[in-house]
Amino acid sequence: MHTPAQREQLLFVISAPSGCGKTTLCREVLSSMPDLEFSISHTTRPPRAGETDGTNYFFISAEQFQEKLDCGEMAEWTEIYGNRYGTARRTIDELFSRGCDVLFDIDEPGARQLKGAYPNVVTVLVLPPSMETLRRRLIERGTEAGAALERRLQRAAQEIEAMRWYDFVVVNDTIPEAVDRLRSVIIAERCRRNRRSIEDLLA
Repeated sequence: MHTPAQREQLLFVISAPSGCGKTTLCREVLSSMPDLEFSISHTTRPPRAGETDGTNYFFISAEQFQEKLDCGEMAEWTEIYGNRYGTARRTIDELFSRGCDVLFDIDEPGARQLKGAYPNVVTVLVLPPSMETLRRRLIERGTEAGAALERRLQRAAQEIEAMRWYDFVVVNDTIPEAVDRLRSVIIAERCRRNRRSIEDLLA
């Protein structure tokens, strides 16, 4: 009697310009899909109000982060506004040891690094229905206006251009529809023929 081959574990990278609802989509998908866990990043920035170590981030010093880089312990990392963010290989290994696929909420440079380090990385770009919709959402959020808003929109266009190579695009028009699309991507990738060994099953 043969047992089914174990499915290869996957790394799902979700990226988007600010204001596209990426964090909400990730939270909704994580709450409704089995064997999918969120990768918690390490960062050198201080915790914000309400954030806790090991839940939002692993908060470490700049010296500790550099030590991890020097020892090759980081699978990906980047620096944003003077603070470093990155994913430890140990974090991924621990989730894999529990039989989980891993969901990442990271930017394009980190996605490229993961692509170079792991074989089963699936990239998903979350987009607004239009740039005008993104403008409206950023205005409603109230964090930027005037020249700062225009810079944010220009940066969003540059980020989208840089992520043309991503495997999938999910347009976030409404949250329920976008969640369904992201779930569909994850389910489809789990069902790919090359994610299972038919030969082992039939041997």
